[in-house]
Amino acid sequence: MLDFATYQKQAMTTAVYPGRGEGNFTYPALGLAGETGEVCEKLKKAIRDDGGKVSEERRTLLAKELGDVLWYLATLSTELGLDLEAVAAGNLAKLAARKQAGKIHGSGDLR
Repeated sequence: MLDFATYQKQAMTTAVYPGRGEGNFTYPALGLAGETGEVCEKLKKAIRDDGGKVSEERRTLLAKELGDVLWYLATLSTELGLDLEAVAAGNLAKLAARKQAGKIHGSGDLR
């Protein structure tokens, strides 16, 4: 089983962009936005063309795009000096605390 720490380290071995490893967060942040947009486009087309159902072919394409999202998330975390595993664990803890406090719905960063 692949863990986030291993994935994050291995993702950087395929990172080829200006300023890689030097705190260049702009490139992976833009890539993350672009790949997230591609995921949304594929889902939009499932709504438009297939009544909201995700075909196996589209699911396969979405898995590839989600992999690209993960890669950019990992490289962005590295460029920001963040441990992706710690980011993931912190997110789960935050959401569990919100749920326990009855504040899982709503808006705002500090619920």
